[in-house]
Amino acid sequence: MPRDRSPRHRLFDMLNSIKHIESMVAGSDEQSFSSDLQRYRAVERELEIISEASRSLSNADKARFPEIPWRRIADIGNVLRHNYDDVAPSLVWGVVSGGLEPLKAAARTLYAEVKRPADPWPDAEP
Repeated sequence: MPRDRSPRHRLFDMLNSIKHIESMVAGSDEQSFSSDLQRYRAVERELEIISEASRSLSNADKARFPEIPWRRIADIGNVLRHNYDDVAPSLVWGVVSGGLEPLKAAARTLYAEVKRPADPWPDAEP
């Protein structure tokens, strides 16, 4: 059965990925994060999901949050997928250690606005 990959579901995916990243980096510093390959790769994957999900948002929705670097968010997925051998751990750490809070706030706002009464999981919160 094909899954509905509407912008609403993509926002849910983004919020879930942010939550996973926050959990994986909690209490870490750059050195411990960079030296834990399994955690590092898992965070990279979550960033790829965020990147891909962000591409489904309308230009109008993105324009409402000009402080969010939407183009850079989309681009980081391409870098992680295609230039993975050139990605410095410090780049990934820089994104996840301080750059996700504004995106999370924007995604939560958009997600709340698109809830529907017929939603199969109306109370789900990522």
